[in-house]
Amino acid sequence: QVQLVESGGGLVQPGGSLRLSCTASRSIFSSNRVAWYRQAPGKERVLIASLSSSGASNYADSVKGRFTISRDNAENTMYLQMTNLKPEDTAVYYCKVRTFILNTPRDYWGQGTQVTVSS
Repeated sequence: QVQLVESGGGLVQPGGSLRLSCTASRSIFSSNRVAWYRQAPGKERVLIASLSSSGASNYADSVKGRFTISRDNAENTMYLQMTNLKPEDTAVYYCKVRTFILNTPRDYWGQGTQVTVSS
């Protein structure tokens, strides 16, 4: 089992920045794909950023150029640096790591952290 604990959410003004953190209970990020999702009120959870074990990153068009996904394997922590935040970025943000056990995928999720962008 793996527990993922998120932190760093909060209230920020438009144009501001936040950094979300997601810490795992054991070393799991270095060899697996990690990702950040978000879910706005009344909407489905959507993928916004991912990072492969080899270091390749991908971003949703809505956050490209403003958000950066990264990880610190020594700290068992992944991050989402968010800049130039907009009101439409308001959502609950979730981290996820996908592992494989005997070729069967298993996903672990964080508990979610609220980000509110408002003046």
